[in-house]
Amino acid sequence: MVITFYGEGCFKLQSGDFVVLTDPFDAQTGLTAPRFKSNIVLKTLTPLPLTNSLINQSTNQLISGPGEYHFKDIIITGFFLAKESSEKFLKTIYLAKIEDITLCFLGHISEMPEPTILEHLEEIDILFIPAGGPPFIGAEVAIKIIKQIEPKIVIPSFFKVPGLKRTALKSELFLEELNGKRSGQMENQDKLTIKKKDLAEVKKTEIVVLKI
Repeated sequence: MVITFYGEGCFKLQSGDFVVLTDPFDAQTGLTAPRFKSNIVLKTLTPLPLTNSLINQSTNQLISGPGEYHFKDIIITGFFLAKESSEKFLKTIYLAKIEDITLCFLGHISEMPEPTILEHLEEIDILFIPAGGPPFIGAEVAIKIIKQIEPKIVIPSFFKVPGLKRTALKSELFLEELNGKRSGQMENQDKLTIKKKDLAEVKKTEIVVLKI
């Protein structure tokens, strides 16, 4: 699997010819939106009523809420964040199993997930977690989540990147908070290429910061 970052919560996960895109954004962010064909789009924040304005028209499947979804060998489960949702939008946390690797997308969370949701987030290989501060969770809550879930790899999202118009903290500040708290650190990378067998060698949580 190859994981590429485009800014905010937008990641491309490619397994062979199969592509999953998470949280695509529009030009108002100041960033360049990805333009490629994807088989699945995951949206952790869904405006209501649902529109397709942010979705690539060549996309085969949009997943924008809780439930269980199956695509070939890929299984995706969405968990509804009731406390953080409203009549204007809903928030969802996703688990995805790709190439026998379990990924967790916390998306736009702004507080600690409920215990009934956390109990489903076990044996996570790769955790995608906000790292840029408000309006999302801060480093203190992020550390609590990482400590409880104990993923093999943590990939920060929603941090300051070149061109981003909104205010966000740099990933370095997030890493400073994590330093010494049961976490290792890897160098910034353009993309992450990972296989299940690679995860067997990970003894403690590693942080992988991806560049856009």
